Amino acid sequence: MSNDPIGDFLRAVEAAAIDEVDVYADDAVLDATVPNWRLHAVGEQAVKAEYTKWFSDPATFVKLERIPVPEGELVIYEHEFVHDGVRHRGHHAHHLVVRDGKIASDTVWCGGKWPEPLLDDIALASGTA
Repeated sequence: MSNDPIGDFLRAVEAAAIDEVDVYADDAVLDATVPNWRLHAVGEQAVKAEYTKWFSDPATFVKLERIPVPEGELVIYEHEFVHDGVRHRGHHAHHLVVRDGKIASDTVWCGGKWPEPLLDDIALASGTA
C-alpha cells in the first residue's frame, strides 16, 4: 500500500489505469457533479467502474494543484487526452478524504469533456487564440 493514495490515483488517471489501482476503501463514496447531472457511487468497485469510464484514455495534466486539507486534499486540475482521435480537455476539482491510507470519499466537480472544436471556441472567446 502506498503512502500517497491520491498521488497513485493521479498516476492512474494519467495512465488510464484506474481499474488497476488499489487506493479506495471498501466503502469509498463518489459524489460527482457533472454537466447537467449528479451521480453517486458507493464501494470500491462502483467508484472504479465509474472512473474507468471517465479516464479511459491516457492523459497529461496541463495544470495540477494539490492543496492539503484536513483528512486529505483538494486537487484541481486540467487534463488533456485524445479520445477517438480527437484531442480533449477536462477541468476537475476533487475533495478527497483519506482514511487508513485509502481514499474514503471523493467529491468531484467536473466541467465535462471539451473536444478540439470547443477548445478552439474557448480560446477565441478568451482572446488566447
